[in-house]
Amino acid sequence: MTTARSPAAALAEPAEPVGRGWTAALALANGAIWVGWFGPLQILLPAQAQDFAPGSGMSKETLLAWVTGAGAVVSLLANPLFGALSDRTTARRGRRTPWIVAGSAGGALSLLLLAGAGGTWSMAAGWCLAQLTLNAAFAAVTAAVPDRVPRRRRGAVGGWLGAAQILGVVGGTGLAAAAGGTGAGYAACAVFTVVGVAPYVLRHADLRLAREDRPPWSWRGFLAGFRLSPRRYPDLGWAWLTRFLINLGNSLVLLYLLYYLRDGLHRSDPERGVLILTAVNSLTLLATVVAGGVWSDRVGRRKPFVVWSGVLMALATAVLAGWQTWPGAIVAAAVLGVGFGVFTSVDFALMTDVLPTALHRGKDLGVLNVANALPQVAAPALAAPIVTHLGGYRVLYLVAAAIGLGGAVLVGRIRGVD
Repeated sequence: MTTARSPAAALAEPAEPVGRGWTAALALANGAIWVGWFGPLQILLPAQAQDFAPGSGMSKETLLAWVTGAGAVVSLLANPLFGALSDRTTARRGRRTPWIVAGSAGGALSLLLLAGAGGTWSMAAGWCLAQLTLNAAFAAVTAAVPDRVPRRRRGAVGGWLGAAQILGVVGGTGLAAAAGGTGAGYAACAVFTVVGVAPYVLRHADLRLAREDRPPWSWRGFLAGFRLSPRRYPDLGWAWLTRFLINLGNSLVLLYLLYYLRDGLHRSDPERGVLILTAVNSLTLLATVVAGGVWSDRVGRRKPFVVWSGVLMALATAVLAGWQTWPGAIVAAAVLGVGFGVFTSVDFALMTDVLPTALHRGKDLGVLNVANALPQVAAPALAAPIVTHLGGYRVLYLVAAAIGLGGAVLVGRIRGVD
C-alpha cells in the first residue's frame, strides 16, 4: 500500500509522476462506476420502461425520457456538490477516498433497490439515488488526477481513465444483457461497482488536507463557489460549453439507440444489436483513447485534438441520418469510437489545464462535469418531440451532428491552452 504524502502536498502542483499501479487502480475504479451507470442506461432502464409503460399512461420512450432526465438533474447537482465537499474533507484517509468508498457502496445499494422496483415511481426514485451516490464517487475519482498527476502526463492518464470508462460501458451492457433478467442484471452491476473500486481504496492512500488549509465555513461562500463566471474565468466557461455541446450530440445518439434498432431498422433482436454496436464503438475507441492522450502530451497541445475529434464525431452522426441501414449503423459506431476516443482523453486533460485553483479542484471539475450530466437532461427534452412529431430518427441525428460540430468549432475560443 502506498502512503499519503504530507498534508501540504494536497494543494501543491504535482511534480512527481504517478506509477502504473496507481493509474491502473484509479482507472479500474472509474470503470466500475461506469458499469453502475451504463448497465442500467443501455439495457435495464429501457427494459423496465417497456414493462411499466402500459400502466403509466406514457409511451416507453416518454417514460424512459422522464426517468433518465430526473436522474440527470440529480447528477447535475451531485457532481459539483460532492466535489466541493471532498475539497474540504480533512479525514485521515484523505480528501477523496472517503467519498469513493461511500459513493460506490451507496451506488451498489441503489442498484439493488432498482432491481426490486415495482413501478414508475420506485424506478425513478432508485435511479435518482443511484445517480446521487455514484456521482459522489465519480467526483472524487476525477479530482484525484489534478491532485496527483503532473500536467505533462495528464493526457496519458486521461487516456487510461477513458479506456476504463469505455470498458465500463461495455462491461455494464454485457453484464446487464447476459445476467438473465432485470434483477440479476442490476445485482451483477452492483457487485462489480464495489469490487472495482477496492484495489484503489485499499492499496493507494490519498493526499490529506491540513485542517488549517481548509477555508472557513459559510453557506453563502460555499454556494457562491458554484457560480461559473465566464468573465472571471473565460477559459473555464468556454471549456464547459464545448464539452456540453459535444456530449449533447453524443447523448442524442445513445438515448434511443435500442428503439432506433427496433423501430427504425426493424432488428429482430435489438438488445443484441445494442451490444454489437457498443462493442464496435468500444474497439475503435480503445484504439485511440490512450494513443490520443499520449500524443497530445508529447506535442504539448490539446485544442487541435479536441476540434478534429468533434468534427469526426459529427460526421459519423450524420451517417446515421443519411444511411439508415445496419451496415450504416456499424460504420457510424466505428467512426464515433475513433473520434470519441481522442476526445475523451484529450478533453479531460484540457479541463484539468484550465482549473483556476488547487483548493477547489474537486468543485471546479464537478462544475465542468455538469457538462456531462446536463446533456442527459437536455437530450430527452430534445429527442422525444423530434422522434415523435418532427421527422423521426433522421432529423434527430442531423440535429445531433449540428450540435456536436458547433461544440468542436467553439474549442478555438479557449485562449489559455496552446
